[in-house]
Amino acid sequence: MPKHTCTKEKLLETATKLIWQSNYANVGVNEICQQAGVTKGSFYHYFETKADLFYEASEHHWVGMKKDLDGLYSPDFTPLEHLENVIQFVISMQEKGKDKDNNPVSGCPFFTAGGQAGSGETRVREASREMSEHAVKYSVALVRNLKAEKVLNSDPDPQQVGRLIHQFIQGLLMYGRVYSDLGVVKIDLREGLYRLIDLKHEYRQPHSETSSPHTVFVLAAT
Repeated sequence: MPKHTCTKEKLLETATKLIWQSNYANVGVNEICQQAGVTKGSFYHYFETKADLFYEASEHHWVGMKKDLDGLYSPDFTPLEHLENVIQFVISMQEKGKDKDNNPVSGCPFFTAGGQAGSGETRVREASREMSEHAVKYSVALVRNLKAEKVLNSDPDPQQVGRLIHQFIQGLLMYGRVYSDLGVVKIDLREGLYRLIDLKHEYRQPHSETSSPHTVFVLAAT
């Protein structure tokens, strides 16, 4: 890998790590450069502002996330298994993503940063919007496939319910982060998704602290 590519990669990976451990507002250029072991001159060679770095870091993060999601939604699994995979994936991402204050719920800083951005930070909001749009597409596909399997009580609009799923998950993670309570996330995530998609009761699984049969796959994908 050429040196310039390696340097940029270090900046992107370091920024992603620091933003997950803290948040966009609290992570500065100096800290990113120090942790990445590069000079500020190198930083400004690749990025004009921290917001530009954040935008590219979100794209960099999405590349890895997409691989995980493509695995979770593999045709080898049924739509009901896709749903279970998503539930376990969201939880596992929080379990491995404790921040520097040891909060068990890290949320998704790439989404929440858009709400924290000032009026002039259009790149930050743009990154948040694009991350949301990516996630919603997978949720829409999930609802459409569950609907085709006839495991839902009603006839939902996949586009709307797909958006609602994303909004619910992000709101729940923010709630869990405020209360530093992963337990409530685990309990409410499953029940909330079941209600949003209106899953038939015979296909619903009770909440349990034990792993589901698909957890091994999910954790391997992350």
